[in-house]
Amino acid sequence: MAKRPRTTRIKVEQSSGNVFADLGFPNPELERLKATLMLHIHRIITAQKLTQAEARKVLGIRQANMSRLMHGSTVSHSVERLIKFLTALGHDVEVVVTPALQQPPRPPQISPNRIVREGTIPRR
Repeated sequence: MAKRPRTTRIKVEQSSGNVFADLGFPNPELERLKATLMLHIHRIITAQKLTQAEARKVLGIRQANMSRLMHGSTVSHSVERLIKFLTALGHDVEVVVTPALQQPPRPPQISPNRIVREGTIPRR
């Protein structure tokens, strides 16, 4: 009789919806925004069938930075720079502000004499 392979239990946690927050990045929302912009850039370059050499000329960057961009490294690119890349590739960028899906807890409001927390009634 053959032995069954031993199985290992893996602890699974539900995602917060932002992988960068889940992994403990210092500025997860900024990293998520940069990753989204980079994904759009990558898709546009691919759709336009540009080589990395052609794309780097359009974007005005060195080959090393082009390679980092195409491989998803967010370290060397600011949001502003990524937006400039999108416009150089012939796309407009629009910023839309909407309420957050989950409101983070509000910090305590500080008054000169007491701290008032949401949901509590201060004594008089």
